[in-house]
Amino acid sequence: MYCIILYLYYLCRMNTEKTITQMRKGVLELCILSIISEQKDAYASDIMGKLKEARLIVVEGTLYPLLTRLKNDGLLSYHWEESRSGPPRKYYQITETGKTVLSELVVGWRGLVGAIDKITRDVKIEKNNEKTP
Repeated sequence: MYCIILYLYYLCRMNTEKTITQMRKGVLELCILSIISEQKDAYASDIMGKLKEARLIVVEGTLYPLLTRLKNDGLLSYHWEESRSGPPRKYYQITETGKTVLSELVVGWRGLVGAIDKITRDVKIEKNNEKTP
């Protein structure tokens, strides 16, 4: 019986971690646009560093397809610059359309956070179940 309880606990933790991962992935576009909007030029490894610092991801296999999609959607542009220590580097900038979309996403995000906070405000969290993301 004890093994079954441990197994069920393990399955719940796995599903919880998958859900948290999916929530993080859902906000990456907002975060990437926000990071790039704060800088004149943003290099992919700098973007990745800020996302990792915030514990949001990231592996290159996740970031580069998102940057490409945002560029193809007209939200980002880029230019190449020569590097003193290797191949040329691609630097991203947010477009005017990207700034508009970012503003809309931030308003939507703030509304969503407020709604979720209102719903979850009274949820009791047991100390042993808390996990820092």
